[in-house]
Amino acid sequence: MRDLSNLHTFRLPAQCFDFVEVNSADNLMTLEPQEPWYLLGEGSNTAFIEDFQGTVIHNALKGVQVDDFPEYTRVTVAGGENWHELVSQLRSMDINGLENLALIPGSVGAAPVQNIGAYGVEVSQFIELVTAWDVEKRHWAYFTPSDCEFGYRDSIFKQTPGRWLITEVSFLLPKKWQPVTHYAPLNELSAPVTAQAVFDKVIETRQRKLPDPAVTPNAGSFFKNPVVSVEHLKALEAKLPGLVSYPVSDSSVKLAAGWLIDKLGLKSLSVGNVGVNPQQALVLINNGQAQGSELVALAQEIQDRVFEVTGVTLEPEVRLVGAHGLIDL
Repeated sequence: MRDLSNLHTFRLPAQCFDFVEVNSADNLMTLEPQEPWYLLGEGSNTAFIEDFQGTVIHNALKGVQVDDFPEYTRVTVAGGENWHELVSQLRSMDINGLENLALIPGSVGAAPVQNIGAYGVEVSQFIELVTAWDVEKRHWAYFTPSDCEFGYRDSIFKQTPGRWLITEVSFLLPKKWQPVTHYAPLNELSAPVTAQAVFDKVIETRQRKLPDPAVTPNAGSFFKNPVVSVEHLKALEAKLPGLVSYPVSDSSVKLAAGWLIDKLGLKSLSVGNVGVNPQQALVLINNGQAQGSELVALAQEIQDRVFEVTGVTLEPEVRLVGAHGLIDL
């Protein structure tokens, strides 16, 4: 058995039956895990809520290659690299594009899985190619952006969990750079806006709003921002004045899940040693010796209370892993 409490940022007590660290392609060629298995990066979007009765496969692949072209820069990165360290490295090299995604926790390999996004930018905008090992069928696979089936916090990798271990991601970053500043507080930046100013503002904002997992165990935004119809929005606005929403299409909008949780008075909610973060209601935190059952109970309580008032079902963004794999609240 291997202790997992320090391998996921919520730091719940859990163990796994077997543990395999992948730090070279050779490891993959000989990889024959017994079911069930779970693919793990830095554990920032995973919560092991009980002992996992299978194999955890940890992506520890490293390497960054930068290739310069007249109109763009190609950056090819191993899946086990830290995401924020990559963004910081590119910023120091004056390679722009990913600055809105600074300080998002996790690995590079996890970025396409979640199609991570923040402040008006999604990582899928810059992905050229994703290289992955098919753990099920034991062969290499290569995914263009259309192959990845990207959506809001979604991808083919998330739809088929456990199948694809992402070994490498290739990004194309155009040299004709334009700042993306339509989300607050980036829209407060003084012109001319530089990539460094965006990078610094994103970091300052995230540090102010979100607890550091190294200090207060958490897994970042626990729930996705739900997407509803414009008609549903109008009905909710009559009930909840000031409701925060963002347009998605002519017929749908995205609601701010954190605003809903806050507005319904759930910031003070807790179950045992798991509570809602008082600074950012979208984040659930481990206040001490939390148990997985407490996290599940609190998440379900929030879901129930929000649904009762709004008719909206909040879906977890964090992956919850039980004894035999992912569980669905």
